[in-house]
Amino acid sequence: MLNLRIITPQKVILEKEIEFVTLPTFSGEITVLPHHTNLFAMLVEGIVKIKSKEREDHLAIGGGYLETDGEEVNVLVSRAYGQEQVDQEIILKAIDNAKNILKISRDKSERAEAAILLRRSLVDLKLLKRRRTRSSV
Repeated sequence: MLNLRIITPQKVILEKEIEFVTLPTFSGEITVLPHHTNLFAMLVEGIVKIKSKEREDHLAIGGGYLETDGEEVNVLVSRAYGQEQVDQEIILKAIDNAKNILKISRDKSERAEAAILLRRSLVDLKLLKRRRTRSSV
């Protein structure tokens, strides 16, 4: 078993014993199992899959860092939230708004913000789809 801790600047989001965790890194997804070699990696926005004895959970995360010694896994990220905190209607509106801004705007900062919003909204939509296909939180 591994001790997983997911921390944002605001609070500790999750602390529990798990079997494994899969996280998005710059080079692709990585799965950390018990007795994993020491590792420090940069994380990108995406979906985290957490497998414990009882269930499989999914969280959306912002960028951050992963550190493990094979017994503990510390995930420090800009944001993290579960499927119950995501609303499909709001996500779809955000995607439409971001796409419209990217089509019509010439302002570089406005386009950059729209691209970030679009990327986050697509991650949220992916998180919702995981809820439909699995019985998780």
